Amino acid sequence: MLPSYFIAHGAPSLVLEEHAYTKMLKQLADQLPKPKAIVIFSAHWEESIPSISAVRENDQHSTIYDFGGFQEELYKITYPAPGNRSLSEHIQSLFSKQAIASRLDEERGLDHGAWAVLKLVYPDADIPVVALSVNRHLTNEQQYHIGKALSELREQDVLVIGSGGTVHNLGRVNWRSDRVDEWAEAFDQWIEQKLETWDIDALMNYRELAPHANEAVPTSEHFIPLLIAMGSGDANRSAKLLHRSYQYGNLSLSCWQFD
Repeated sequence: MLPSYFIAHGAPSLVLEEHAYTKMLKQLADQLPKPKAIVIFSAHWEESIPSISAVRENDQHSTIYDFGGFQEELYKITYPAPGNRSLSEHIQSLFSKQAIASRLDEERGLDHGAWAVLKLVYPDADIPVVALSVNRHLTNEQQYHIGKALSELREQDVLVIGSGGTVHNLGRVNWRSDRVDEWAEAFDQWIEQKLETWDIDALMNYRELAPHANEAVPTSEHFIPLLIAMGSGDANRSAKLLHRSYQYGNLSLSCWQFD
């Protein structure tokens, strides 16, 4: 059974950078059997009803450049991974079994929350991809349940990824800072302890219990993919931190593996 992952996508420029975090992501695929398909939840696709990309068979995803002001080279990167319509429909049926309403989207391409991560891990874009949206207005329990509803995909050699960021407050980033803000580290360390002990009750109430939660998570769309990835690992409940570092004072770059 494949593990599932939470992967922080940082700034769009991450895909061009060379450091310990990108090195780790580039080596991640070497540790896994090649998946038959990839399912990825991106913090940058928000919908009120869970939406599932449904690119027609043999068609490729378009690349969405949902950012501005970055290096010109970024706007030339493409990630033309094929879709998998039958997997999209299977995901919809799994949601339906759990009374989770959803819709298929035949038009949506891959935003940078999806393609920047996938470009680092699987640069050849030769594995079918199905992207899914997030909804910040659901409860944390509902986010976890969405991931749990897809847990059986891991037994079918489908890799489940949540792409976001545990500490993601663009109003507090310092583009010139080499120091790590103590509040960001304190929040991440609390999250680490609760994930490693699989303390669901605490994590479902992280905003009330975790130190500096409102600073670290001013809006929840980037945190949601962590809860979804965790939910997909509910059967074994094993969490492992593969990497954590920071950019710009407090923008966290972390990767969690759920076995």
